[in-house]
Amino acid sequence: MKQAEFDGRGSRIRWTEAAGAEPARVYVHGLGSASAVYNAHIAARPELAGRRSLFVDLPGHGISDRPVDFGYTLEDHADALAAALDEARVTAAELVAHSMGGAVAIVLADRRPDLVSRLVLVEANLDPYPPGEAGGSGIASYSEREYVENGGHARVLDKVGPAWAATMRLADPLALHRTATGLARGTTPTMRHLLERSPVARVYLQGELSGELDDRKGLEAAGVRVVSVPRAGHNIMFDNPDAFVAEIAATV
Repeated sequence: MKQAEFDGRGSRIRWTEAAGAEPARVYVHGLGSASAVYNAHIAARPELAGRRSLFVDLPGHGISDRPVDFGYTLEDHADALAAALDEARVTAAELVAHSMGGAVAIVLADRRPDLVSRLVLVEANLDPYPPGEAGGSGIASYSEREYVENGGHARVLDKVGPAWAATMRLADPLALHRTATGLARGTTPTMRHLLERSPVARVYLQGELSGELDDRKGLEAAGVRVVSVPRAGHNIMFDNPDAFVAEIAATV
């Protein structure tokens, strides 16, 4: 396990990694998840063998620290991820990033283009949530106090079911709430616009069972390769690992 300070107060972002050739692949998890749990079985596939692979847990998640005075915005997470990659001496990495982690990866590529050569986005969040919506987890529908102190976290764990709850219960409730509300708020410009203007190679994977991606034509016009993955929903790495691995291994 490796670590790097990310907030100037001694808090550490942590990751595990497998040795291999550069450029590195960096796996970034979604809200309430953990990178190794969602991606170790993918990185171990023979089609992806031989590349250096990092499994980074964002602040408040998994094995990373969870400071109470941290903002947990998308920009905060991107800066923490940059600290990890700087410490690991990673440049021009391929980021394989799921859901909320995809939004973080897009922000990182915009803020630190030296760190990213390719984005493989797995149903990444591209837009702020519409007014009145709180996302699939429902975390952002609560106030911070309701979620952290008055039973909101337990209610969400019951709602999301045992698979997601298995990793969500390892995350800090305060960090989860601040991350979820930051994701709902999005960025300015939006993550979609940051992605469209990015100069790096970009592929966006949409599970066929999740429905059509909003403004797919706009993304494709901006040079983003959009792939509909058959027999898959939001968690493409579990639903159709063969197709997922093939897209990571593909050259752009």
